[in-house]
Amino acid sequence: MTKEITVQFVGFASKETVREYTFTVREPSIEPREFTLTIPNEAFTAHRISFQDAPDVCSLKLRRELATSGNHPRDTHFQITDVELEDYRSSHARRVPKPFARKPVEDY
Repeated sequence: MTKEITVQFVGFASKETVREYTFTVREPSIEPREFTLTIPNEAFTAHRISFQDAPDVCSLKLRRELATSGNHPRDTHFQITDVELEDYRSSHARRVPKPFARKPVEDY
């Protein structure tokens, strides 16, 4: 993916079985292109992804597709897989804060 490319999240639509996320990809030399990515509704109800994280998951997938195809993928629609959701979840796992540790007492 070149540095001159811009990926912009446009919005989402709730469908019967999926949430559909729309992105626009802009390059200086060509007309903007629109891409859609879908995540099954079941992934949200099963808590495998949050509504807040979904655009990030889709953006990462779209950027990978752009990078592997020289910014011009053949398809304009992609589905987020269970494996991709798990990869995102494990790489963005919330860290559990450590309990307060006692500082050692210094001798004066």
